[in-house]
Amino acid sequence: MIRIAAVGDLHYGADSTGTCAIDPDELSDHADLLLLAGDLTRVGAPAEAELLARELADVRVPMFAVLGNHDYHADEAPAVVQRFADVGVDVLEGTNAVVDVNGARVGIAGTKGFGGGFAGACGTDFGEPEMKAFVGHTKDLAGKFAHALAHLEADVRVALLHYAPIKDTLLGERLEIYPFLGSYLLGQAVDEAGADLAVHGHAHGGTEKGVTPGGVHVRNVAQPVIRRPYRVYCIDE
Repeated sequence: MIRIAAVGDLHYGADSTGTCAIDPDELSDHADLLLLAGDLTRVGAPAEAELLARELADVRVPMFAVLGNHDYHADEAPAVVQRFADVGVDVLEGTNAVVDVNGARVGIAGTKGFGGGFAGACGTDFGEPEMKAFVGHTKDLAGKFAHALAHLEADVRVALLHYAPIKDTLLGERLEIYPFLGSYLLGQAVDEAGADLAVHGHAHGGTEKGVTPGGVHVRNVAQPVIRRPYRVYCIDE
């Protein structure tokens, strides 16, 4: 059995020191790896990433992350990524990684993702350049993510996102903002490539559990939703 700990939306800022609450010893006892589902910082400042990175430095299980919209705000994403890389966090964007867990190969493919909405109420890349750019960005990230997920050679496959791939896990959020919380293109990518589990964050007022049209279990691990340092999900090999 593979035990996956996941959390997102920590929103670390200058006043967040000591609030991470991920105990390395407890984590090692309960999980085989840790997934961080974006919005790790408050405004994407490298100094904010450094504060969280220090608190993750003693974690002994493999760590993987994607960035969220907050992590891009200061236009210093490469520096943010480097701060996490320095303590062993593998930050994914349209890329994948495979780690050995008790003799099983666990593959993780990740992307920030983007918005656009869901079937019956979604944007299209038609009309103004701004609209084409908005939907085009989602299409580009979803395509690279699908490729990374499909080309995982692993026994267990996990999709790691920030934006939501389905609308089920947005239940509780205002319908008007669904297009800014995720896109059906991300869920489509998960179903086409195949996965044993998908996790995301971003929707603070959403719902933890959902399923893609293709039957992949999706979990919204935004900390305001799970209300704990992380949630552990178990997958049979």
